[in-house]
Amino acid sequence: MKIYDSLSQRLQTQYKALTPIIDHISDEKLISTPAPGKWSIHDQIAHLARYQVIFIDRMQQILDTPGVQFGAYKGDEDSEFPAYQLTSLNDLLRGYDVNRAKILALLNGLSDEELALTGVHPRYGTLDIMQWAEFFVLHEAHHLFSIFQLANSN
Repeated sequence: MKIYDSLSQRLQTQYKALTPIIDHISDEKLISTPAPGKWSIHDQIAHLARYQVIFIDRMQQILDTPGVQFGAYKGDEDSEFPAYQLTSLNDLLRGYDVNRAKILALLNGLSDEELALTGVHPRYGTLDIMQWAEFFVLHEAHHLFSIFQLANSN
């Protein structure tokens, strides 16, 4: 059971859509919030960068303690998220590249038995590592779409 092709491709390339989506926007638009209490484009990118670290940690927890139960991750409740929000865009993007390489190396280095290990999500139940990776890229796609919408709104 290796990582199936479409998941592998999205893990390798999906995040690279971010730069073309935001390369035409001003710094002002990058930090502008769409509504009170809503995240700016920069905040969304900070969340994606932070969530990669969370994902790596969760995969390691599953490998160390199969069947581990996780709480829902909420960026606004993460004590480390504000530091990401204060990080420059260039540094966020560099960290994004570094952590994506770590994710790919981790997942591609797992045996079939390890890929079948599970962790419990509070909403989606028991997921094996492959399902967690699918959840990860779908979550990322959701935020990339939100960023696209914000970048191209009036």
